[in-house]
Amino acid sequence: MENPKKVAFYTLGCKLNFSETSTIARSFKDEGFQRVDFSEAADIYVINTCSVTDNADKRFKTIVKQAQKVNENAFVIAVGCYAQLKPEELAAVDGVDLVLGATEKFKITNYLDDLTKNDFGEIHSCEIQEADFYVGSYSFGDRTRAFLKVQDGCDYKCTYCTIPLARGISRSDTLENVLENAKKISEKNIKEIVLTGVNIGDYGKGEFGNKKHEHTFLDLVKALDKVEGIERLRISSIEPNLLKNETIDFVASSKAFVPHFHIPLQSGSNEVLKAMRRRYMRELYVDRVTRIKEVMPDACIGVDVIVGFPGETDEHFFETYNFLNELEISYLHVFTYSERENTIAAEMDGVVPAKVRKKRSKMLRGLSAKKRRAFYESQLGSVKTVLFEGENKEGYIHGFTENYVKVKTPWNPGLVNTLHQVELQKIDEDGLVRFEFIEEPALA
Repeated sequence: MENPKKVAFYTLGCKLNFSETSTIARSFKDEGFQRVDFSEAADIYVINTCSVTDNADKRFKTIVKQAQKVNENAFVIAVGCYAQLKPEELAAVDGVDLVLGATEKFKITNYLDDLTKNDFGEIHSCEIQEADFYVGSYSFGDRTRAFLKVQDGCDYKCTYCTIPLARGISRSDTLENVLENAKKISEKNIKEIVLTGVNIGDYGKGEFGNKKHEHTFLDLVKALDKVEGIERLRISSIEPNLLKNETIDFVASSKAFVPHFHIPLQSGSNEVLKAMRRRYMRELYVDRVTRIKEVMPDACIGVDVIVGFPGETDEHFFETYNFLNELEISYLHVFTYSERENTIAAEMDGVVPAKVRKKRSKMLRGLSAKKRRAFYESQLGSVKTVLFEGENKEGYIHGFTENYVKVKTPWNPGLVNTLHQVELQKIDEDGLVRFEFIEEPALA
């Protein structure tokens, strides 16, 4: 193709979105398009949207404007969760030409016969019930790690969440396909794979396009552990009720899986958990954390928590705060509750004022900083393996230990995408850890 058309991508939201953007980008490449950075002039801009927070909704408009500044005649396409939930709203945004829903986004190149700008975005969006087939994805976020999608959709009915409406029922990739993708990643000299999905502990369900399945999440983990050439495997986020003892014990003895778990809690109050329709009580959560720490004392445990859910009183909030304060966890991801249309929670009484939500969020972020610091301090003096990242940040290279301690050392390009044993020594003023190499690496 002479002068191939140029395409650029922007991804909002989760690791799953990043893996899907990469897959969509590969389909453009197969059609002869040239991928360029989003800040460069392109013929087509594809924005992969998120609907989890209000903020992601608002950012979409800003990103469309960015694309138009670079090329006002470019064809702008919106895909992703927000595009499935509110296609009309996105289509009405000035500059948007095409909106593709949950099933259409993987056939994006079929919609590009005519790249004439539209006054109003054209919508191709299925009923979400039709999103019942599985499209495997993986991404190379950077040169050191890849996100590998193993599952999509969710059968849970949490009262605050729109993901089942945006992504459909729970369904999984075949084990054979996941292993095939993992091999492709390992051939690109990528050292770490992060498993991703909407509800990855549900892996196996929908393997045959129905609820029958041959494999479980434990089968998946065991099979991936045998893939040659992958130094590290990380489980991104798993529901506490789906994280079984067998999986925890396997990770503890595995050659590639690292001692790092991210387990959504959402609230430390059983009353709030019931209102959210979560599938566990806080006692089960304590049980999971205790089990992990028994078999992997150095494990890093991250927690998702929502503040300001309807009906969350000061007592409920302090129950959550104290629960997390006493629990042996390593950091928090704090989400401020925001009302989403078509969810039960949006109709609930006991709306928490925005000011109170903000204050609670700030308190939990402070607790997270304290927890991370305490976790890092507990690791000083230990010998760990660091995988170094590819970016020069103000003269330093950063990396992560297997248990997710972030370290820094003066920039050395020879360290990029390499693994080294180090002894963790002290916490720097920016909160990152300084170390000594066990064996001095050759300088580039």
